[in-house]
Amino acid sequence: MATVIRLARFGAKKRPYYHIVVTDSRNARNSGNVLEVVGKYDPMQAKDSEKRVILKLDEVKAWLAKGAQPSDRVYKFLAKAGLVKPKAIPVQTKKHLQSEKTQMKIKDKAEKLAKIAAEKAAAEAAAKAAAEAPAETAEAVAE
Repeated sequence: MATVIRLARFGAKKRPYYHIVVTDSRNARNSGNVLEVVGKYDPMQAKDSEKRVILKLDEVKAWLAKGAQPSDRVYKFLAKAGLVKPKAIPVQTKKHLQSEKTQMKIKDKAEKLAKIAAEKAAAEAAAKAAAEAPAETAEAVAE
Protein backbone atom coordinates (compact mmCIF):
# COMPACT_ATOMS: atom_id res chain seq x y z
CA MET A 1 0.00 0.00 0.00
CA ALA A 2 1.44 3.38 -1.05
CA THR A 3 0.82 5.81 1.78
CA VAL A 4 0.93 9.55 1.41
CA ILE A 5 0.85 12.46 3.82
CA ARG A 6 -1.43 15.10 2.36
CA LEU A 7 -4.05 17.73 3.12
CA ALA A 8 -7.75 16.92 3.54
CA ARG A 9 -10.00 19.96 3.28
CA PHE A 10 -12.50 20.86 5.95
CA GLY A 11 -14.10 24.15 6.93
CA ALA A 12 -16.79 26.27 5.35
CA LYS A 13 -17.04 27.87 1.95
CA LYS A 14 -14.24 30.42 1.53
CA ARG A 15 -12.97 29.53 5.03
CA PRO A 16 -10.65 26.57 4.39
CA TYR A 17 -9.20 24.47 7.13
CA TYR A 18 -7.08 21.40 6.46
CA HIS A 19 -6.16 18.25 8.33
CA ILE A 20 -2.77 16.78 7.51
CA VAL A 21 -3.57 13.10 7.09
CA VAL A 22 -1.84 9.84 6.26
CA THR A 23 -3.86 7.83 3.75
CA ASP A 24 -3.61 5.40 0.89
CA SER A 25 -2.61 7.26 -2.28
CA ARG A 26 -5.57 5.72 -4.17
CA ASN A 27 -8.15 7.28 -1.83
CA ALA A 28 -9.86 10.56 -2.70
CA ARG A 29 -8.83 13.70 -0.85
CA ASN A 30 -11.80 13.76 1.53
CA SER A 31 -12.81 10.10 1.37
CA GLY A 32 -12.68 9.68 5.13
CA ASN A 33 -10.47 6.59 4.79
CA VAL A 34 -7.52 8.05 6.65
CA LEU A 35 -5.02 6.02 8.57
CA GLU A 36 -4.11 8.85 10.91
CA VAL A 37 -4.45 12.61 11.33
CA VAL A 38 -0.94 13.93 11.97
CA GLY A 39 -1.56 17.66 11.99
CA LYS A 40 -3.65 20.67 11.08
CA TYR A 41 -3.19 23.60 8.71
CA ASP A 42 -5.20 26.81 8.94
CA PRO A 43 -4.36 29.14 6.01
CA MET A 44 -6.57 31.87 7.50
CA GLN A 45 -4.02 32.43 10.29
CA ALA A 46 -1.15 34.90 9.91
CA LYS A 47 1.95 33.45 8.23
CA ASP A 48 4.07 33.84 11.36
CA SER A 49 1.42 32.42 13.69
CA GLU A 50 2.19 29.21 15.58
CA LYS A 51 -1.41 28.08 15.04
CA ARG A 52 -1.07 28.12 11.24
CA VAL A 53 0.61 24.69 11.02
CA ILE A 54 0.38 22.20 13.88
CA LEU A 55 2.23 18.90 13.43
CA LYS A 56 2.48 15.80 15.61
CA LEU A 57 6.21 15.43 14.98
CA ASP A 58 6.66 11.95 16.47
CA GLU A 59 3.85 10.49 14.37
CA VAL A 60 5.08 12.23 11.20
CA LYS A 61 8.60 10.85 11.77
CA ALA A 62 7.18 7.37 12.23
CA TRP A 63 5.18 7.53 8.99
CA LEU A 64 8.15 8.91 7.06
CA ALA A 65 10.23 6.03 8.39
CA LYS A 66 7.54 3.63 7.12
CA GLY A 67 7.87 5.14 3.63
CA ALA A 68 4.95 7.58 3.45
CA GLN A 69 5.49 10.24 0.78
CA PRO A 70 4.46 13.83 1.62
CA SER A 71 2.65 15.99 -0.92
CA ASP A 72 4.39 19.14 -2.15
CA ARG A 73 2.64 21.45 0.33
CA VAL A 74 3.13 19.08 3.25
CA TYR A 75 6.80 18.68 2.25
CA LYS A 76 7.22 22.45 2.67
CA PHE A 77 5.68 22.25 6.14
CA LEU A 78 7.99 19.39 7.09
CA ALA A 79 11.04 21.23 5.72
CA LYS A 80 10.15 24.30 7.76
CA ALA A 81 9.81 22.09 10.85
CA GLY A 82 13.23 20.58 10.10
CA LEU A 83 12.06 17.00 9.51
CA VAL A 84 13.20 16.83 5.88
CA LYS A 85 15.77 18.62 3.77
CA PRO A 86 14.28 21.55 1.79
CA LYS A 87 14.00 21.05 -1.95
CA ALA A 88 16.46 22.94 -4.12
CA ILE A 89 15.05 25.89 -6.01
CA PRO A 90 15.41 25.18 -9.74
CA VAL A 91 17.32 27.57 -11.97
CA GLN A 92 14.88 29.83 -13.76
CA THR A 93 14.80 30.08 -17.53
CA LYS A 94 16.27 33.10 -19.25
CA LYS A 95 13.39 33.76 -21.63
CA HIS A 96 13.11 37.31 -20.34
CA LEU A 97 16.61 38.09 -21.67
CA GLN A 98 17.28 39.39 -25.17
CA SER A 99 18.58 37.10 -27.89
CA GLU A 100 22.29 36.36 -28.11
CA LYS A 101 22.63 38.41 -31.31
CA THR A 102 21.01 41.45 -29.68
CA GLN A 103 23.24 41.08 -26.62
CA MET A 104 26.31 41.05 -28.92
CA LYS A 105 25.11 44.25 -30.65
CA ILE A 106 24.62 45.96 -27.29
CA LYS A 107 28.06 44.83 -26.13
CA ASP A 108 29.73 46.08 -29.35
CA LYS A 109 27.96 49.44 -29.08
CA ALA A 110 29.07 49.79 -25.45
CA GLU A 111 32.67 48.99 -26.44
CA LYS A 112 32.58 51.59 -29.25
CA LEU A 113 31.19 54.23 -26.88
CA ALA A 114 33.86 53.40 -24.29
CA LYS A 115 36.59 53.63 -26.96
CA ILE A 116 35.28 57.01 -28.18
CA ALA A 117 35.09 58.30 -24.60
CA ALA A 118 38.67 57.16 -23.94
CA GLU A 119 39.92 58.85 -27.12
CA LYS A 120 38.05 62.03 -26.22
CA ALA A 121 39.51 62.02 -22.71
CA ALA A 122 43.02 61.46 -24.10
CA ALA A 123 42.55 64.32 -26.60
CA GLU A 124 41.35 66.65 -23.85
CA ALA A 125 44.28 65.67 -21.65
CA ALA A 126 46.70 66.30 -24.53
CA ALA A 127 45.08 69.67 -25.27
CA LYS A 128 45.27 70.62 -21.62
CA ALA A 129 48.93 69.58 -21.43
CA ALA A 130 49.67 71.52 -24.62
CA ALA A 131 47.93 74.58 -23.21
CA GLU A 132 49.97 74.39 -20.00
CA ALA A 133 53.30 73.64 -21.72
CA PRO A 134 53.62 76.90 -23.72
CA ALA A 135 52.77 78.90 -20.61
CA GLU A 136 55.58 77.18 -18.73
CA THR A 137 58.08 77.77 -21.54
CA ALA A 138 57.06 81.40 -21.77
CA GLU A 139 57.68 81.79 -18.06
CA ALA A 140 61.07 80.14 -18.39
CA VAL A 141 62.07 82.48 -21.25
CA ALA A 142 60.92 85.54 -19.30
CA GLU A 143 63.19 84.73 -16.36
